[in-house]
Amino acid sequence: MTGVVGVDVPDARGRTGLDRAGRDLTGNPDVVVRDVEVLSSSWYVNRRTTFDRRGRDGVWHTEQRETHDRGNGATLLPYDTARRTVLLTRQFRLPAYVNGSPDGVLVEAAAGLLDEDDPETAVRREAAEELGVAVGALTRLPDVWMSPGSVTERLAFFAAPYTPADRVSAGGGLAEEGEDIEVLELDVDEALAMVDDGRIADAKTILLLQWAVLRGPFRDRQSRAGR
Repeated sequence: MTGVVGVDVPDARGRTGLDRAGRDLTGNPDVVVRDVEVLSSSWYVNRRTTFDRRGRDGVWHTEQRETHDRGNGATLLPYDTARRTVLLTRQFRLPAYVNGSPDGVLVEAAAGLLDEDDPETAVRREAAEELGVAVGALTRLPDVWMSPGSVTERLAFFAAPYTPADRVSAGGGLAEEGEDIEVLELDVDEALAMVDDGRIADAKTILLLQWAVLRGPFRDRQSRAGR
């Protein structure tokens, strides 16, 4: 027993063995993991990994990197082609506030952690909780690593149709989880204008909106704009 929380002593979520992440990776013969230290595991897990890496010149180097593991997540863009609208959220984000956002309030696509659910189940759950809608058939887009230099999260991207009849609640998130979310129904062109002028500055949301007009349900917008 070493008495390290998250290693051989349960952390606040009852987890142990958190130092084993990455030790059994074999997919890249140019990387050999030597040690994994758990730096903190209050809710998310921060680790420092020591590994040997063979560079393109064939020389091996020992390196250390820290990773932030918050679990994987899913995000969704609900769209109504008949009314040319999309559903987004507006909520306070402390990390953005402490790093330059004037008020910390961001306009975003609905998203959440998978927890124990598969991505499809998780994203329908978030649509109901945050947006108050039961969306139609899901279109799954490629998964994306949003900040691969330090954050392990892989985000599953989805889009789905909705209509006004699909409302199941007012949305707004779960009060018991501290969520205070405003639901926004925006014309897709207004949403794109908000990307252009910086009112939408969230990466996942920008990717979903650009997909929607370039490859997705609003792709006819480009051809009409060129007439």
